[in-house]
Amino acid sequence: MQIKISASILSADSTQLGNEIKRVEQAGVDLIHIDVMDGHFVPNITMGPFIVEGIKKITNVPLDIHLMIENPDKYVESFTQKTDKDDILTFHIEATDDPLSVINLIKNRGLKAGIAINPDTQGQVVEKLLGAIDMLLVMTVYPGFSGQAFKKYVCEKIKKLREIAPENLDIEVDGGIKPETIADAASAGANVFAAATSIFGKDDYKDAIEALRKEANENSYQFMKSGGSL
Repeated sequence: MQIKISASILSADSTQLGNEIKRVEQAGVDLIHIDVMDGHFVPNITMGPFIVEGIKKITNVPLDIHLMIENPDKYVESFTQKTDKDDILTFHIEATDDPLSVINLIKNRGLKAGIAINPDTQGQVVEKLLGAIDMLLVMTVYPGFSGQAFKKYVCEKIKKLREIAPENLDIEVDGGIKPETIADAASAGANVFAAATSIFGKDDYKDAIEALRKEANENSYQFMKSGGSL
């Protein structure tokens, strides 16, 4: 699986958001990670659909939209007004009783569909849906705020899900991702990495992204599984 770095703008300078997005685009990031929080599903409030539309106007990098909201089915249309087939919309399995219907809503809007699960949510709840989605997002912190410590125990769940997932399924991790932790997630089977302060907290975004990508590639699941012979 291709290693992808997703720049989480939760840690970007909000007063210079357009410039920040252009900087990470020029620095070679693969995705722009947008955390959408409603103050109910998680104890924080962030950006809404108009911000997503504005971001889409200024970047060619695919959007990685992470809905941390209740009743995601009610908001699929509003968050997909200006998106396209390269963008992905991810919702939490814990936020709906009918995840398959939400997946279908997203795909009917022409986007890729993703499901997210919290650190303590059992992997079994998504096993039957792995063939229906384009990405699985496994939280390595509790959702809501950036800057939390990476929860290494989640890697065992990632590994089990990677072993049964379709070969082409992207598995993303979000939370506490930096050069010191990305190796654990990559070797467990993750190939997409949402990074916030480990990019936007650095002076040189290109160096920060390259450092993350290097560690992920050197410790990727395929590489480790082959005994390091790829």
